[in-house]
Amino acid sequence: MTTTENPAHAPAVPRRLLGQETVIVLALSLGASGLSALIHFVGSLTSPAALKQQTATLNGSLAPGRPWLDLAWQLFDVATALVPVALVAHLLLREGSSVRAVGFDLTRRRSDLARGAVVAAAIGGSGLALYLGARAAGANLTVVPSSLPDVWWRIPVLVASAWQNAVVEEVIVVGYLLRRLSQLEWSWPAALAASALLRGSYHLYQGVGGFAGNVVMGVVFCLLYRRWGRVGPLVAAHGLIDTVAFVGYALLAGHVGWLPTG
Repeated sequence: MTTTENPAHAPAVPRRLLGQETVIVLALSLGASGLSALIHFVGSLTSPAALKQQTATLNGSLAPGRPWLDLAWQLFDVATALVPVALVAHLLLREGSSVRAVGFDLTRRRSDLARGAVVAAAIGGSGLALYLGARAAGANLTVVPSSLPDVWWRIPVLVASAWQNAVVEEVIVVGYLLRRLSQLEWSWPAALAASALLRGSYHLYQGVGGFAGNVVMGVVFCLLYRRWGRVGPLVAAHGLIDTVAFVGYALLAGHVGWLPTG
């Protein structure tokens, strides 16, 4: 049995409080991002411009024309985005466990990275094809992974952003959420659906393609987590996918004809 099905430690608080805790964690992190993405998507749908003529920028300048201030804001954003993960780690410690219970540690770093690389290779290409198809069909905005200025810190910041996304999403949406829903006695299919739909929701700002592709990715990642009992390989896969997407776009945009740039 994996940690998703039989948590090592029963919750020390009533189920009602455990449910409230879960809602608060999501409200402070990716649940709020899901609502924000929905509002953005409604705005895009009601805009006079077609979806594919609109852009969704993932990593943009926060202080145009002021590179050092921009760098400070970029690092601030990366660091503060990780605070909900620190909260999850604290809450797991309070129940007598730790993030190791969801497989977020370095004890199997080589196998985690190897598994993650295989998953990234399988999902990355199909994800790009789905995005291009959805955009061509008019169901997706043009996603701009980076509009950062061409300065020395651009690539390091993009890599940091990629891995921050990976840690936040996989620890919270897979490891923490599935553990808590199991403790709240949700069935496995219901918990899987909740995790996958949440993942899709905060990508809705990209359009229908972004939502659907990430729901599918969420299902796959939940199944892999159930099999392996670790988020480590999922963090590795997600980090590699986003790193290739962010850095690849920064290097290729405007130089290849098949890559939409808005």
